[in-house]
Amino acid sequence: MTETNFSRKHSEGYQVNHMARLFIRAIQDRIKPLGLSTGTFPVMLALWEKEGQTQRELVQELGVEQATMANTLSRMERDGLVVRRAHEADARVQTVWLTERARGLREPAIRAASEVNDLATRGMSDQQRAEFTTLTAQVIANLSEA
Repeated sequence: MTETNFSRKHSEGYQVNHMARLFIRAIQDRIKPLGLSTGTFPVMLALWEKEGQTQRELVQELGVEQATMANTLSRMERDGLVVRRAHEADARVQTVWLTERARGLREPAIRAASEVNDLATRGMSDQQRAEFTTLTAQVIANLSEA
C-alpha cells in the first residue's frame, strides 16, 4: 500500500492497535474484580509459567522498559501479589515469586482471558484461530527483530 492509498481500514498497524485496545478493555473488565490490571496480568502470566525470574528476565520476556517493570513489581508487591527474594547465586540480584494469593488467582484470570479470546475469535474455525495466532506471532517476531 502506498502513502497515497493509506487507509485505516487497510492498515495492519492501525487494525492491530485498535484490536489491542479492544482486547485490553475486555480483559480489564474481567480481571479488575480479581485485583489485577492489564499492567500486572502479563507479569502474572510469565510467573505462572516460571516463578523465580529476575526483573531483567521479565523485562526481556515481556518486552517492556526496566523502569516500567520496576514500578509494576513494586505495585504488585504492595498489593500482595509477589515477593522478592535474593538470588541463590548472587545476593545482589532479586528473584520474583508469587504469593499464595497470586497463585490462587491463576484459574479465574486464565478463565477470563480465555473468555476474551473466545469472544474475539467467535465465528472462526479452530484452523482459523491457529492461523491467526501463527500470523500474529510472525508479525511480533518481525517487529521484534527490527
